[in-house]
Amino acid sequence: MFYPLQALRTFVEVGQRKSVKAAAQALHVTPGAVSQQIRVLEDRLGVVLLERERRGMRLTEAGASVYPKLRDAFIQIEQAMHSLERAKRQRSLTISTVATFAASWLVPRLGRFKLLHPEIEVRVEATSELVDLQRDRVDVALRHGLGDYPGLDSVLLMAPVLTPVASPEFMKAHQVMIHEASGCLAYPLLHDGDRADWPLWLKAHGVAHDERSERGNAFEDDFLLIRAAEAGQGLALVPRAYAMEEVAAGRLIQVLDKPWPARFAYYAVTRPGTTDRPEVRAFLDWIRAEAAL
Repeated sequence: MFYPLQALRTFVEVGQRKSVKAAAQALHVTPGAVSQQIRVLEDRLGVVLLERERRGMRLTEAGASVYPKLRDAFIQIEQAMHSLERAKRQRSLTISTVATFAASWLVPRLGRFKLLHPEIEVRVEATSELVDLQRDRVDVALRHGLGDYPGLDSVLLMAPVLTPVASPEFMKAHQVMIHEASGCLAYPLLHDGDRADWPLWLKAHGVAHDERSERGNAFEDDFLLIRAAEAGQGLALVPRAYAMEEVAAGRLIQVLDKPWPARFAYYAVTRPGTTDRPEVRAFLDWIRAEAAL
């Protein structure tokens, strides 16, 4: 005899929660739909499995006799499906990084990774938001900062050369004279999208936290940031490589030339134990080699 799987699942949920309403919430259906499934199952079996009482539902003797085995069967089904999901993820990688780094550095190089590992599917998520590596199912997060990621593993990749720049007009109008990193705080600052670069750059140079480091207009893309600096809106902290053309043409001026703090860098961040996966290890080995070129 064929027994409807959905009705059996519904019976297990009601038996576990002792409530039609709670089972309906768990199954994302209406209480009426739950009651209908129970009636279908009881009609098919010819026995009463659940009885209503003042505080909810209780298993009858017949219901109690089959409930543990059905519950265990659905647990095994769920475990089997999780195993399939894990097996699928073993052949894929989700990489999270900021949009500018993805567009200017990572994505143009991913073809070389695919040539080396054609069996690995890579998904790139471009966001400046912090990610929960467990909840968001991200395998590797590529972030720039000081390498301080509590509870996580990080691998140093490269130290981008960020430099403060401003337009000649801004320099003249504000009579800019900067000899130390802290001197930048005396002028309007232009920020990246998550307003992280200036505070971290100043901290790496030994400058104590200052609220002025977080004030000013923000731009999601480094190229927009450079355009704002060219327009004389303030000091911008940008990758030196991105501003070389503007500096060479005299549209921007490097306002401070100091050795770059090595700690402020791009890092590959993973959960502890994640690097045991061959796919993650292969990606980390590859990106470290690319960063060293």
